[in-house]
Amino acid sequence: MTCPAPLVVSPHHVDDEPEWWRRAVVYQVYPRSFQDSDGDGTGDIPGLTSRLDHLDELGVDVVWLSPVYRSPQDDNGYDISDYQDIDPLFGTLDDLDALIDGLHARGMRLVMDLVVNHTSDEHPWFTASRSSTQDPKRDWYIWRPARQIDGLTPGQPGTEPTNWGSAFSGSAWAWDEGTQEFYLHLFSPKQPDLNWENPEVRRAVHEMMTWWLDRGVDGFRMDVINFISKTYPLTDAPQGEGDLYGNSFAAVANGPRIHEFLHEMNQQVLAPRPGHVITVGEMPGATRSEAALYTDPARAELDMVFQFEHVSLTDGPGGKFDPQPLDLLTLKKNLADWQAALAPVTDSSGVVTAEKGWNSAYWDNHDQPRAVSRFGDDDPAWRVRSAKTLATILHTHRGTPYVYQGEELGMANTVFRSIEDYRDLESVNHFHERVRAGDDPAAVLTRLAPISRDNARTPVHWDGSEKAGFTTGEPWIALAPDHGTVHAAAQAGVPGSVFEHYRSLITLRHDDDALALGTFRLLAADHPTAWVILRQWLSPEPDETGENRVEQLLLIAQCTREDLPLTGEGGLLAALAVEGLQAGQWAEAEQVLRAGDPDVQPGSGHTGVPEVMAGWDSVLLRRRA
Repeated sequence: MTCPAPLVVSPHHVDDEPEWWRRAVVYQVYPRSFQDSDGDGTGDIPGLTSRLDHLDELGVDVVWLSPVYRSPQDDNGYDISDYQDIDPLFGTLDDLDALIDGLHARGMRLVMDLVVNHTSDEHPWFTASRSSTQDPKRDWYIWRPARQIDGLTPGQPGTEPTNWGSAFSGSAWAWDEGTQEFYLHLFSPKQPDLNWENPEVRRAVHEMMTWWLDRGVDGFRMDVINFISKTYPLTDAPQGEGDLYGNSFAAVANGPRIHEFLHEMNQQVLAPRPGHVITVGEMPGATRSEAALYTDPARAELDMVFQFEHVSLTDGPGGKFDPQPLDLLTLKKNLADWQAALAPVTDSSGVVTAEKGWNSAYWDNHDQPRAVSRFGDDDPAWRVRSAKTLATILHTHRGTPYVYQGEELGMANTVFRSIEDYRDLESVNHFHERVRAGDDPAAVLTRLAPISRDNARTPVHWDGSEKAGFTTGEPWIALAPDHGTVHAAAQAGVPGSVFEHYRSLITLRHDDDALALGTFRLLAADHPTAWVILRQWLSPEPDETGENRVEQLLLIAQCTREDLPLTGEGGLLAALAVEGLQAGQWAEAEQVLRAGDPDVQPGSGHTGVPEVMAGWDSVLLRRRA
């Protein structure tokens, strides 16, 4: 193993202080869609390395790399057959080492995707497990005999050990003809679940994590990590009328040993390291109270979690593929509730004295449609300002922001006209399952189009050329139709662009205590179109006058196409006065950033509250006392 390059502290990024990650901004790379280096139409690690200057210029501090491990690619790499090798589709271990070196040389860090709820069915562990009921690794996975049903042969539909459904359609149990038992797979049949009750499994995972950290990796994003502890015995789950399968969530998520497993991982792998290893746990269905436990520093489990409440608010009676209109009031309240649940401890004066949890802030990722299409307005006339306003809203929330590739360019959802346009396993399986159940194919496609994961997986647009600078070959999935106009070459260094807006926000987060560490308060919670946030930071130590320095940031965002009056009778500020916001205190406040005016930047001299906030515009104001 090569000796990893040390991190070079850069003025463009966070330093190496113990809690550097609280000021950091994370950028997710979905490697097959980021940059292709060899013309095969699929992005790869050398391609990513060639684009590090783009990320350096943007200012992000951490690159989260979706799986590049050796894999049959049934679920785009989330089915891993070798945890300690790179799939040839993406490159080699030497390429990964070069990526780490390139990141560290620029002051950035690398987070690997840790997928340990399940492996591929082609992993040697599972190959051994299914070879015989007596194999030493049999208990590394979750095997069960068939249910005895009169008239049915074991292995036939209806003999599964439980009625659970898979997240990717069909039963959560697959029959193994060789050993005459079922194995559990909460996702694809090619993704058998590991048995974390077995201490040998946990030790093997810990050893693998340590191997990557020794290689220079700086942290882990842990895929569906709250599924590793199941509730035993495994029994049938509630099944609603018309449901094809029972809902097993209560039995497979946040199980009775999850905190034990995570604390053990922390103590065995993370705590002994000389520097901080950043950890984020993807936890579908985690509640606010559960997240407060997972992220409490005193418990030594995780730094933060990904939860999905806000991206599930559009789920209809038929689930995520039955999307309903988004209600802004509900969205604001949901995110504010998470802020309250993980808020810091403060003294009577408002000084932050301790952290008791930490949020992850994100709009989209590889599993979600594009933010500007889902939460904003992707009409060409509104896309840019909408994307910038969404960015400011997200980065004004307390927690570590996550930027998904292309988000910094305002990339929008793509256009799918037939099921043949899709590549995502979840989307394709859902379509065929619903058609087999009798649903109209056109109606299924209509519901699928705005929510499919493939919206986020189209290649990044680097320039206005035919293949968008992504590849010289045929892209593995079609480019979004606006790639000729929405691309990095048209935005980097261009005032008013989405890219430059993101860069300003990230720089501000690095430098501004109120934005990075201050308390959070949602104002005008019941306003139907405005999003108003107050951040406040009191210096822990009094200044020469004996007073704690105070800094406040006020965000006012208009989340619709209509203008929003701010001053005068009937203006928003008058309504905010009821909540204790004194308009006079903001008359000379610095305008730090404004979506609709690229001239507004820190130090530009723009002050005061605008009279009117135009459609999909936002302003960030700062005052100090």
